[in-house]
Amino acid sequence: MFCGLPQDRVATLEQDWVLLEPDVEVLAHLVPAEHRWIVLSDGRVAVYGVCPPEADQRCRIEHRLACAEQGLPDLWPWLTALRGENGRQAERLATAEAEAREVELPDAG
Repeated sequence: MFCGLPQDRVATLEQDWVLLEPDVEVLAHLVPAEHRWIVLSDGRVAVYGVCPPEADQRCRIEHRLACAEQGLPDLWPWLTALRGENGRQAERLATAEAEAREVELPDAG
């Protein structure tokens, strides 16, 4: 892909190919359903959308999710919105604290 690191090119059930991160298997419950690639007995992979997955089920992820040269997709829109609101809230708090310090300073006149 973009970073130049190796990827595993693996056949899918749909007679297509997907580039997976080599040597990485993650607990499936940590990965959104549409990004879980389960290795089948014949070596091909399939997206594993079962929710919730088995507690010990492992899956592989696409290299693009781990590629340092690509931005991460918006996997959890609610979390992205929460991060944005937290950033705005932190800015408001910092502004209010700075204004409070200005009021507390004695007049130099």
